[in-house]
Amino acid sequence: MYAIRGATQLTEDSKEAIRVGVVELLSEVMRANQIEPADIVSVLFTATPDLTSDFPAAAARTIGFGSTPLICASEIAVPGALPRAVRVMLHVHGRSSDVHHIYLHGAAALRQDLAQ
Repeated sequence: MYAIRGATQLTEDSKEAIRVGVVELLSEVMRANQIEPADIVSVLFTATPDLTSDFPAAAARTIGFGSTPLICASEIAVPGALPRAVRVMLHVHGRSSDVHHIYLHGAAALRQDLAQ
């Protein structure tokens, strides 16, 4: 098993913005790593405390993650931290030496060493 990280920054706190952002992030992670929802063991989402309109997991279920164990947590509120950020860690079956971590929009600043 291996893990893939990713994050995105949303433009606002709304149900639609969370859905669009999470779907975009997961779709890009799966495309870049050539995986499907069936390859995924579980997914952990965190959201900054300023995102309260919906659960990121609800968006994941709309694109084929219905039987994948998903959990959401709140990111700690660190002063000066990137606002409106959703982070994800996918646990994937198998082994991979070529993992592509995905950081979109303003979240690229979180891990400039990994952002593509």
